[in-house]
Amino acid sequence: MSRLSLRGISKSFGAIQALSDVSLDIAPGEVLGLMGDNGAGKSTLVKIVAGNFRPSQGAMSIDGDQVDFHKPLDAQRGGVEVVYQDLALCDNLTAASNVFLGREPRRSLAGIPILDYATMHRRSAELFASLKSETRPRDLVKRMSGGQRQAVAIARTLLSNAKIVLMDEPTAAISVRQVAEVLDLIHRLSDQGISVVLISHRMPDVFAVCSRIAVLRRGKLVCSKPANDSSPEEVTGLITGAIEMA
Repeated sequence: MSRLSLRGISKSFGAIQALSDVSLDIAPGEVLGLMGDNGAGKSTLVKIVAGNFRPSQGAMSIDGDQVDFHKPLDAQRGGVEVVYQDLALCDNLTAASNVFLGREPRRSLAGIPILDYATMHRRSAELFASLKSETRPRDLVKRMSGGQRQAVAIARTLLSNAKIVLMDEPTAAISVRQVAEVLDLIHRLSDQGISVVLISHRMPDVFAVCSRIAVLRRGKLVCSKPANDSSPEEVTGLITGAIEMA
């Protein structure tokens, strides 16, 4: 059974056809590289899965159950989490506070509810350990490397028992060493049975971590095949239109 199944997904904005009849399946624990030029429809497809947009046509199911997300909270409740390019972290807070941001546990002190920092620190440490990250719960985000920041954002997705994690250009604008850290984090998600959709323009990163590659061009799916059966040259041709379909 597919973890995520898209069937005939189309999306139009007035006269602009952003997506046309996209059908795609993602297995549990699979890492799918979603590639395409600017304006190819990648962001629109991801926003449909994440509940930001509703498709004009088509159907979507998770673990065999059809879903119809009206807002991002619906998608989150359905097991979909998004790690955006800017990570949406608060630099002045600790790693633990960022992991629990908006979902802070509370305890009672003399009848007054206060934040339960002990639980936040303990649970965050467990999540970082599961990712084999050296990030510590009490570390301030503003003092972290790009790889550590990604670990915080990814740990936040694990807190909600995500089934699908959508990652938008996670290796953009970070060092080579930090890129290796992020790719390792993606492997950790996959090892836990979480499906990952990796949106990236960095061909080496996609082929290093993805088991399958999907390419969009002008809103249409022109490729969905195992990474081992493709090559950077073929993907480049599919993105540019030099190769029509694969």
